[in-house]
Amino acid sequence: MYISNDEKIDVVILWVDGNDEKWLIEKNKYSNIEGNKSINRFRDCDNLHFLFRGIDKYMPWVNNIFFITCGQIPKWLNINHPKLKLVNHKDYIPEKYLPTFNSNVIEMNLHRINDLSEKFILFNDDIFVIDNIDKDFFFKDGLPTDIYCETIIIPHVYNDTYYFMLANSIAILNKHFQKETFIKNNLDKVYNPLYEDYNDITKKITNSKNKFTGFKELHSAQPYLKSTFKEIWSKEEKALDKACNNKFRKPSDISHNLCRYWQLASGNFIPKKNETKYYTYLNDNTSTIKDINDRKYKIVCINDVYMDIDFERAKQEINQALNNILPYKCSFEL
Repeated sequence: MYISNDEKIDVVILWVDGNDEKWLIEKNKYSNIEGNKSINRFRDCDNLHFLFRGIDKYMPWVNNIFFITCGQIPKWLNINHPKLKLVNHKDYIPEKYLPTFNSNVIEMNLHRINDLSEKFILFNDDIFVIDNIDKDFFFKDGLPTDIYCETIIIPHVYNDTYYFMLANSIAILNKHFQKETFIKNNLDKVYNPLYEDYNDITKKITNSKNKFTGFKELHSAQPYLKSTFKEIWSKEEKALDKACNNKFRKPSDISHNLCRYWQLASGNFIPKKNETKYYTYLNDNTSTIKDINDRKYKIVCINDVYMDIDFERAKQEINQALNNILPYKCSFEL
């Protein structure tokens, strides 16, 4: 088991300006070839500044924030902030994979960023910190914290990229790890009081399956060891190289979830209680807004999924709730 004694913890944020005309021209040129025209994956929710405000206010111990883009910079961002590291895709992603419009490619190559610390937390731009968080929320005794909750991945939409890329990750995991051996050596991590009801879910699957079938996705900020990415690339370079050639998401993708699964299956984590929540933009956002205003959770993810809603109204409602608890500019804003 690898244990990092490095106290530095970085944050990684991925972002794209979906309204950038030059970027849209480039994207459309390749989407005509690969056939991916997803709109909601690139819509601007106009709330990235709340992510920076939350980290600045509630996670002041963060070492550096690595802001990953294809060269785009929000007009309001203070690029001279001593903790801000601007990283272009071309700064670390191999040229043969570029340009890419696939977040899985961007994430699976993060270990190539030389200055990124061994311990880092991966944020997407739809994840917000809304209450105080200590370091041990993400890392404890040198290891990332996580929740072991087994599930069964069932692709239920033909050619759906999300479920297929999770299944791809599980297939690779079972190639390298024996579930029975893992459970025998890590029983206190498989079943832990901190997981609460998740223990019942895991028990049903653990007793009936001899291989890993999937893990509950938390859709939250995920702590990682950089060495996990390096180890997986050293053992599965052929599969990862093939997946990284996908300029848009495809069923053959491999996501960063493989790195999380790898940490779980190797016992390279410390159990924790879940204090995060996943939401989506809806026509009725009442419960989401209430939970944000009440700070019911420490971290919330608000995902843009559905096309058949009044997105502009939903966005305005959610952003007003975020502004209620994070109304003031932070040091990362001009």
